Amino acid sequence: MAKVHTKKSLALEIEGRPYTWDEQFITGKQLKNLADIGLGENLYLSLPDPWDDELVENEANVDLSREGIEYFFVKRALHFTMDGKEFSWDKQFITGNQLRRVTGVSADFEVVLDSPGDFEDIVIGDKERIDLARPGTEHFKSVHTPTNVTLIVNGKPKEWTKSRISFDEVVVLAGFGAMLDNPNAVLTVTYTNGPKKNSEGSMVRGDKVRVKNKMIFNATATNKS
Repeated sequence: MAKVHTKKSLALEIEGRPYTWDEQFITGKQLKNLADIGLGENLYLSLPDPWDDELVENEANVDLSREGIEYFFVKRALHFTMDGKEFSWDKQFITGNQLRRVTGVSADFEVVLDSPGDFEDIVIGDKERIDLARPGTEHFKSVHTPTNVTLIVNGKPKEWTKSRISFDEVVVLAGFGAMLDNPNAVLTVTYTNGPKKNSEGSMVRGDKVRVKNKMIFNATATNKS
């Protein structure tokens, strides 16, 4: 019996709205028609840092079968403030990490969305996305969060005086710092009992997480066979 092939709908997002497409490839013109965007607009494919976003010409083909969801946007200048100073951004969404980079907020400060009226302000995680196209201007502020906590690293208490800790810093606290630059070393870090935004999880090199008192880290180091 011949095998029946069924088409798989592929997910994409245009200007913050979800869509599906039944073909592996889609052209810039089809993307614009799908989202009712004028053919004269400049549509971009959003690429992760450090790559630049890619302009999608009307006749260009985009492969939607790659891992993850493809995000498309029209470049428009959107404005926000950080600590009262105005900045602009040409995408609809901005992450906490991007806010830090654009505004120069250091890791010793939390990025907070200033909510109107009596609503509680919202702490923005580094990977969290904020929609800048909502009505009104988004106002952010940086809040210093001095801390003096005890972390439990591989079962031993370690004093810590920053609001965040990096993968490398956990490895050093665990006593494996000499293995950080060893290409044959396999280093893993997991954590539990963290703050609400990152209560548990794992870390890879380059990651930073917020800490709280008695947060538990487990680091292991092995050599590749």
